[in-house]
Amino acid sequence: MARGWRLYGAPTVAAVVGGSATAVAWWRLGPVTRGTVWAEDGGVFLRERLALGPGAVLEPYAGYRHLVPRIVVDLAWLLPVERYAVAVSGLSCLVVGVVCALVFLLSGDVVRPWPLRVLLAAVPVVLPLAPVEISGTAANLHWYVLVLVPWLYTHRARTWWGAVALAVVTALGVLSEVQATLFLPLLLVAWLPLRRTATGRVDLRPLPVTLAAVLGSAVQVATALTDPRASRPGDPGASDVLAGYLLQPLGGAWDRRAGVVAETVHAHGWGVVVLPTVLLVVVLVTAVVLGRGRARWVVVALAGGSLVVWWAALVANGSAVQDWVALGPAALAAGPQRYAAASGLLLVSGAVVAASVVIGPVGLPGGAGRPGAGRSGPTVGRSAAAGRLVAVVLAWCVVAAVVVAAVWNAAPGTTRRSAGPVWSAQVPAAAEACRADPTLPSVVLRTAPWRAAVPCDRLVERP
Repeated sequence: MARGWRLYGAPTVAAVVGGSATAVAWWRLGPVTRGTVWAEDGGVFLRERLALGPGAVLEPYAGYRHLVPRIVVDLAWLLPVERYAVAVSGLSCLVVGVVCALVFLLSGDVVRPWPLRVLLAAVPVVLPLAPVEISGTAANLHWYVLVLVPWLYTHRARTWWGAVALAVVTALGVLSEVQATLFLPLLLVAWLPLRRTATGRVDLRPLPVTLAAVLGSAVQVATALTDPRASRPGDPGASDVLAGYLLQPLGGAWDRRAGVVAETVHAHGWGVVVLPTVLLVVVLVTAVVLGRGRARWVVVALAGGSLVVWWAALVANGSAVQDWVALGPAALAAGPQRYAAASGLLLVSGAVVAASVVIGPVGLPGGAGRPGAGRSGPTVGRSAAAGRLVAVVLAWCVVAAVVVAAVWNAAPGTTRRSAGPVWSAQVPAAAEACRADPTLPSVVLRTAPWRAAVPCDRLVERP
């Protein structure tokens, strides 16, 4: 029965989860956002695709490789020009749906209750901040890699075919996001303790993913050392980093309106975000204490990675730093940053995994029925039981908060592309300009927030 579920049941449900996630991501964008080209999708990625052809997928940009985003742009450009924007949005949503399906498949040994497993897989598309900037854009697909990488690195494939398939996914992911290198130590979880085959040899099925991760990371590190970044580095203080983390990644996991969160803290004090943080930390720490092996390290990676990614983003991009501690006018007026969404994806995913460990039997040490089961004395037993009860209640509160936030922010809202300009609406006039002047090489179409020079050869058929 279990083998049949692994072979047929789980992949079928994962396909349903992935398809549903794709649809939800698409719906949450809204029609104008879906039809507007964003940033690099109409800038450097499209420009280099036009100049270099399909080989542009291997080009570095801003210090690292962007393999999957460039593939999305490449595929979208194969369609008629007027469909380019919706094609990029649709393909980007599809990639995120695949990420959700893979998280569902790979988390089965850690998150056993199926409702929590579905919730975990849905985090990338229900996070309140996701549609504001990162969802539906090829330029921001790399952030979703970070949610998947801990599961790829810690998973033990049951077959060689599965190991090779995961290695391909790993290579695509690592060559799209340089910060995936932060999770390289998790590869040890898949190897240790060493397992042996029926013939007594060491089981080498973790090897394909390990090679893909290490080689891909080496390429990214070499690119970072040789390809300069144009952005100005930042030197944020620890207090501003932590204050910003509470306001944006944590606050943004509840309300996509970052300004509202900041104004609430300004009016009622930092306790508004500090108290939920303390309760969440209790659940995370409890999960690390109770968890065994893979569960423990995935929680550490997701929750710890959330803070590291936020901090690294502020160090790498000085323009993103605000005076969050003082909550000055700039901090109150600042909208949600894409770094907050990336960090929030990791944080909420870690919170759901931690809640599942605390709630279910997955994380109980040694298979004992409850923490403290072999300790002497009724007082110790009662204390452990009381502590367990408190942790379980807090874990359910975490799950409820994630669900309520997802439902509350479910409808399409304001994004960075809500005002357009809609790409397809500009194509007829651009095509007419090309027809009127046969010597014209290209016409500029507006994007958000830049512009794209589209060749007349693609806009009209010339003799």
